Amino acid sequence: MNFILEVIGFNIDSCLKAQEAGANRIELCASPAEGGTTPSYGFIRAACEKLQIPVYPIIRPRGGDFIVTEEEFNIMLSDIRISKELGSRGVVIGMLQTNGSIDKQRCQILVEAAYPMGVTFHRAFDRVKDPVQALEDIIEIGCVRILSSGLQPTAMEGAETLYQLNQQSNGRIIIMPGSGVRSNNIVELAQKTGATEFHSSARINIASHMNYTNMNMQENLTALNVDQEEIKNIIGHLKQL
Repeated sequence: MNFILEVIGFNIDSCLKAQEAGANRIELCASPAEGGTTPSYGFIRAACEKLQIPVYPIIRPRGGDFIVTEEEFNIMLSDIRISKELGSRGVVIGMLQTNGSIDKQRCQILVEAAYPMGVTFHRAFDRVKDPVQALEDIIEIGCVRILSSGLQPTAMEGAETLYQLNQQSNGRIIIMPGSGVRSNNIVELAQKTGATEFHSSARINIASHMNYTNMNMQENLTALNVDQEEIKNIIGHLKQL
C-alpha cells in the first residue's frame, strides 16, 4: 500500500528538511501558536520555487474560531489566487457556521476559486456538531481530503471516529489523521483507522544561534523546525505495513 506523509512547514528551512527526509507533501503555515495561519507571499513563493513536492498553504486569515467575516472571506479569496499564481499545488481551507455546521456556500466558492488546485478541509472539521453530515457536505463542495483528529485532541484518541469516517467516505474523499501523529504510534494509527495519508508536524525546537543574549529581555528565542529522523522513522514504519 502506498502511504503519504504530509508535514507542516512553519519556515523554509523546515520545508527543505522535511522534503530531504522523505515527506510527500508540505502544509505551509505561519503562526504555529494559533494553530496555523496563512503564510506570507514571500514564504509561499520560496517554498514553491525550492520544493519538488506539493505545497499546500493554509488559507486562514487569523487564529481563533472558524467563523469568517465578509472582509476575512475576501482576504481568503485573494490568498487563494496568489497561492495559485505562485505555483501551489493545493490549499487548505475550513469555515463553519455558528451552529457547528459547514459553511457550505462560501467553502464552495473557495474550492471553485482554487481550481485546478486540490483543496484540503482542515481541522475546523473537528469542531462540527454532526461529523456524518459534515463529511457529506465537504464531499459535495469538492474537497479532496479532510484533515482530522476524529473530533478529539489527538488522532489516536479519535481513531475509532476516523475509522468510521473512512468507512463512510468509501473512497469519495481522503481522511487524513493529524494531531499527535508520531513514529511511535503511526503503525497502530494506520491499522485502527484504515487511513493511507497522515499529517505530522514532527516538530522540534531549535536553540537560537545568537552568541550574545540580552538577559533583561527575559525571552526564549528558540525556533520551530522538523526532526528529520522522526520523519524518516514514520515513513520507515509505514513502508513495513
